[in-house]
Amino acid sequence: MARRRVAKKREVLGDPVYSDTLVTKFINSLMYDGKKSVAERVFYKTLDTIKERTGKEGIEVFRQAVENVKPALEVKSRRVGGATYQVPIEVRSVRKQALSIRWLIAAARGKKERTMVDRLSGELMDAAEGKGIAFKKKEDTHKMAEANRAFAHFRW
Repeated sequence: MARRRVAKKREVLGDPVYSDTLVTKFINSLMYDGKKSVAERVFYKTLDTIKERTGKEGIEVFRQAVENVKPALEVKSRRVGGATYQVPIEVRSVRKQALSIRWLIAAARGKKERTMVDRLSGELMDAAEGKGIAFKKKEDTHKMAEANRAFAHFRW
């Protein structure tokens, strides 16, 4: 951890199509080895695929998916007198967004479909409907926090 000063949060610019910072953050997380144009192509094709399959706007399904996967609570390990407790804490809004993006991409990468466009579109549609791997991860996180509610007094 830095001792001198806190790192400044850099603002990201909106993406070229929707001028949305959430889309830019998602594309940046999707990107491998600095290949942003590939990540952009995958993302925009995903939105087109979603529009074909559902008839709804792809960006709206994407926003709904990110919103549905955002966790409200998580657990953090806290060591108290030789024992380690899983202490439930509320998640900050910036971390909520980062976790939901990370979980959606990880869930899509873990699927078995042929292309990343198919995997990502399937996962985003599932998450928008309240099912899928990423949504299950959020539910499991909430269950873990609920199960360890007795240790909430160790919060710092």
